Amino acid sequence: MANKFSKVVKNIYRLPTFCHSYLLTKLFCSQVKYAGTSKVTLHKITHNEVELSIANIKRVQNHIGGVHAIAASLLAESATGIVFGMNVPDSHLPLLKSMTVNYNRRMQGGLQAKANLSQEQLSQITSEEKGDILVPVVITDESGQEPIECLMNWAWVPKKRS
Repeated sequence: MANKFSKVVKNIYRLPTFCHSYLLTKLFCSQVKYAGTSKVTLHKITHNEVELSIANIKRVQNHIGGVHAIAASLLAESATGIVFGMNVPDSHLPLLKSMTVNYNRRMQGGLQAKANLSQEQLSQITSEEKGDILVPVVITDESGQEPIECLMNWAWVPKKRS
């Protein structure tokens, strides 16, 4: 089932490959301003997988020169929200209910995020009137390690008719 967001993404993928990341990033950051401010970059969007990154640049650094905890959380929320949002019908609102973020060690360099939905989760989103699912995301830093663990609880509810 396609929604407006997934249709725009599909149209971007019809264009030459070299412009996909740029256009996906522009699309997302036009709607999520803080992601644009933080220079989040989208690399891949499908109905069941999203990949994005954030560079360790001055505007997102903490007092010790690493990616700030909130910028890392933004990356996790963005990755899970995008893959979730690709599948929520236009007649429904996607809502973040909760986020669990465990910081296990200092982050080194820029961060990559990959969020996935299972086939069961995809079916649940499109077949149930409302509900919620836990969307995991893997965050790795430039060392290849996972300095934080994140789990986002996303819900969908019918839009109120005006």
